[in-house]
Amino acid sequence: MFCLRCDGMQNHVGKKMNATDTRIFGTLSDGRAVRLWTLGGPEGPGGLRLEVLAYGARIHRLFVPDALGEPEDVVLGRMDVAGYAGADYQGAFIGRCANRLSNAALPLPGGVVQLDRNVGRHNLNGGEQGFHTRLFDVVAFEEGPEEPSLTLAYVSADSESKFPGTLRATVTYRLKLPGTLEVVYTALCDEPCVFNPTNHSLFDLSGSGGDKDIRATELTIAASRLTVCDDDLLPTGDLAEVDAGTGAFDFREAKAIGRDLAADEHMLAVCGGYDQNYCIDGEGFRFHARATDDGSGRMMEVWSDMPGLQLDTCNRGDTTRVGKRGVHYGPHAAFCLEPQFWPDAPNHPDFPQCTLTAGREWTSRTEYRFGSR
Repeated sequence: MFCLRCDGMQNHVGKKMNATDTRIFGTLSDGRAVRLWTLGGPEGPGGLRLEVLAYGARIHRLFVPDALGEPEDVVLGRMDVAGYAGADYQGAFIGRCANRLSNAALPLPGGVVQLDRNVGRHNLNGGEQGFHTRLFDVVAFEEGPEEPSLTLAYVSADSESKFPGTLRATVTYRLKLPGTLEVVYTALCDEPCVFNPTNHSLFDLSGSGGDKDIRATELTIAASRLTVCDDDLLPTGDLAEVDAGTGAFDFREAKAIGRDLAADEHMLAVCGGYDQNYCIDGEGFRFHARATDDGSGRMMEVWSDMPGLQLDTCNRGDTTRVGKRGVHYGPHAAFCLEPQFWPDAPNHPDFPQCTLTAGREWTSRTEYRFGSR
């Protein structure tokens, strides 16, 4: 297994694992086993329990107590490996480049690189063979009641999905008191290249497993501006105030996600709901968003050092794949809050940039803080 910090193949498992810490979840079509790892539990930080799959380094289950202390899984997902295969991003570590790149074009100091197109003329979430389709190595596992953690690594070869350079990436999931899931990304590339990671978990704080919708979930986003997009959801380069037009995109004060879904806004009609990048106010590690569910009393805050936050309200649902509880997810069954760089940033020089310097390690941190209202 590759260790970014020692530049070599080495086993960095922190402690001996119990049989309950890991198990085989399934196998890929080529016969490789996919392991599932478990962190925390009733006695863990804030009663959180996290299940992570090596396939896509994805969050499979996240159990969070409600206001009465009863834990429920608050992320959507699939029943087996086959359900996650292909263009299913649920819970996955998205890379090399989250969101869209216009015309699949990647401008770099040496010239424009033409990437794979997987959504019309554009590149979405790293292409068809993005990180969501890759089997990660577990390189560190730490037990303990206060801060159990799991680190997964992947080496993306030069020209994989046509991205230049050999990129070595890790993601660490750590549970912390009082009830926090911390996600830390690192990346190191031997050539200038882009890296825009995020996690594509679909949250349903009610714990219904997608049986309900999230229209009543109250949401706050710490952003006074957003990126203006065309009908392909590609930024035009302009920014707009969130209170422009009907104010439907304004979440600076808490409001129900469904309150303005039917507002007379072109992009709401195009998407069937929200699928929008918010330009988070301020700099550094800071508050991004808060979501609360009245029925369960669960509250989740998102904190990150990323400049943007993509709000996706699962607008079309999914009639083709079955969810973890054997149901098809309907429209607005969940929501995503994805800290990341702004979409198509490499093609907009005045946006915050996600280009890595060759040989220099990059890191980013996001926290999902859970509690009760």
